[in-house]
Amino acid sequence: MKQPSDVQLQQEVERAIEVLKAGGIILYPTDTVWGLGCDATNTDAVAKIYALKRSENKKSMLVLCASADMVVRYVNKAPAIAFEVMELATSPLTLILSGAVGIAENLIPEEGTLGVRVPDHAFCQQLLRRFGRPIVSTSANISGENTPTNLPDIAHEIIEGADFVVNPRFEGHPTRKASSIIAFGEGGEVKIIRE
Repeated sequence: MKQPSDVQLQQEVERAIEVLKAGGIILYPTDTVWGLGCDATNTDAVAKIYALKRSENKKSMLVLCASADMVVRYVNKAPAIAFEVMELATSPLTLILSGAVGIAENLIPEEGTLGVRVPDHAFCQQLLRRFGRPIVSTSANISGENTPTNLPDIAHEIIEGADFVVNPRFEGHPTRKASSIIAFGEGGEVKIIRE
C-alpha cells in the first residue's frame, strides 16, 4: 500500500480534530493497537466511550500526550525518574502517574492517578500536536472481550458507535499488542504492572 502524503495526513488529522472538538469519539490507529479516543478534558465525551465499551473501569482508560511537556500539564506529582524511563523506552510504554489535573473527572480513579503514553506514531503525533490536549486511548472493544489488534477485527458495534473512523492507511507500523505499563509513586517508587 502506498504511503499517504503529508497533505493526506493533515486532512485526516483535521477531520479527526473536528470530531474531537465537537465532543465525539474517534476510532484511530496508535503505535500499539487501534483505540477509541476523545478529548480527555471533556467529561461527556469520556462518558460516551464508557457507554460504548459497556464499562466504567477508569483503569482501562489512558491518555496519549504529544510530549513530556504535555504530560506535566496534566499530572503534577510525577517523579523525575518517570520521565527518564519514558525517554529510554524502546517500545510503547504507559506510565501511571500521580496527581492528575485538568482532565475529565470521570477519567481519574480514586487514587488520583493517570495513565499516560507519548506515542511514537505519525498520525497520533500530528493529531496530538494540532489538538493541543491529551486524547483518551482505550482498546476498541466491548469490555471483557478480546482486544482487537487491527481494524478488521473490531466489532461492528464499536465501529458504528464511533463518530469518525480514521482511514487504515494511516496505521503505520503498530506493535499489535498492548503497551507495557509502569506505575510511579510520588517518591519515585516503581511498580511494573504489565511487561
